[in-house]
Amino acid sequence: MARVRNNQGHRNKVLNIFMKPYLEQEDTQEREAFLQARETIKPLQDATWKLAEKIVRRHYTDDDVKKAYYLQNKFENVDTIAKDSCFHFGYLAKADDDQNEKDEDNYITKHFDFRLDGNINGQESGRQNDFAYAYFRDELKGKVSKGEKCNPDINIEQKWGDGSGEENSLNPHWTQVDQANERELGLTGGKDNATSYSREWNNDYELDLIGREYCRDRQIGCDQKEFAILMTWQQAKSKLIMAHTKWIETILEQCKVLKAGLRDHTYLEQSIDMARKMGITITETDILATTSKGIVVSNQDILNHLTTLKNKTQTREQKILARQIYDQAQK
Repeated sequence: MARVRNNQGHRNKVLNIFMKPYLEQEDTQEREAFLQARETIKPLQDATWKLAEKIVRRHYTDDDVKKAYYLQNKFENVDTIAKDSCFHFGYLAKADDDQNEKDEDNYITKHFDFRLDGNINGQESGRQNDFAYAYFRDELKGKVSKGEKCNPDINIEQKWGDGSGEENSLNPHWTQVDQANERELGLTGGKDNATSYSREWNNDYELDLIGREYCRDRQIGCDQKEFAILMTWQQAKSKLIMAHTKWIETILEQCKVLKAGLRDHTYLEQSIDMARKMGITITETDILATTSKGIVVSNQDILNHLTTLKNKTQTREQKILARQIYDQAQK
């Protein structure tokens, strides 16, 4: 059998369809650190939310909320209470407090947002998607939204670029995939249009608060110990993002090395031999019968598709039978 000459298409398939997914499944220190950070963040958030609720209810008691709802329901011009998931918590730090950067008593405050895309830097305007992409990585992987393939690693990949430290700024592909991710998670489109991921997450963290629309108008006091617990949770969100980033960057580094090696392969069998030495079992047929999107297309698949393109007229009996088969499959 004649040797199959390599080309860029074959090399891309070997790398992106077979090698990269294999690397993502390898048990490495970086992957384990990511999995552990992801596993612990939800229980920590739930526990921290209970603390936040306790602090808020000291300030806005259940009786206060009940009275506010009574007035709001009675008078059309009263709009003073609504559900919220983010708060400005703070405490008065003494001059000798390690957290106090001033030489005098100082009020220390941070913004804590429990929503899926809530900030991790303590600033009300610091909303981001990196936490959502890390936590729901498995759910996003392989999904397609309005024709665009989702990629939970897109921000890391584009910021990493070619590994030189220069990110792929102003990249339309980056924007399109980012928007697909947001649609799939329900981070865009408003609360009523949110998919289950965002809606179910955010619904777990809502409290009735009295005051104006913006949470910066509601400074809620807590003690230093409570503030420290809130900071530990917020930092844990950052650690998950960092673990996700570090893990994916190791894969990108490996892919860069593999890409350079594949470029030197004249024949496809050389690339397959490299894959086999990594522990990946593939054949030339796997490469030749696979599209660039990772879909295996056999001769029978092609012939079956041809059949669907002709003799499209159905009898009434055929339509009824087709509907019965469809209805049965939905049960």
